[in-house]
Amino acid sequence: MEPRISVVTLGVTDLDRACAFYRAMGWPAPRRPDDEVAFFQANGLVLALWTGVGGRGAPGVELAYNVRGPEEVAPVLAAAAAAGGTVLRPAAVADWGGTSGAFADPEGYVWEVAHNPGWPIGADGSITM
Repeated sequence: MEPRISVVTLGVTDLDRACAFYRAMGWPAPRRPDDEVAFFQANGLVLALWTGVGGRGAPGVELAYNVRGPEEVAPVLAAAAAAGGTVLRPAAVADWGGTSGAFADPEGYVWEVAHNPGWPIGADGSITM
């Protein structure tokens, strides 16, 4: 098995609302083969949103979105709030030496937005630890 993530699946209660949120955050239009699932291409992986009808519903998952500079954390949090998300933790210097904050999407999934100076981000969006 190769050490990578190919698909991250989030259970949602309202697929249209969830798709609208991610589109408002700048994600490309999803593929929606039916009314139960949507697939977003995200560089080298896929984000899937799946309803309780077709999938397992809305279990808790936390994800992270790393940015290239500390000044990028707050604007991402602001974009999330403008798209209908909730900022849970504003951008602040973290005890581990970076900058981070967090938001919840309309379904309650928590995303950390972080700049970690020890984890450079490649041109393709990949992170090197």
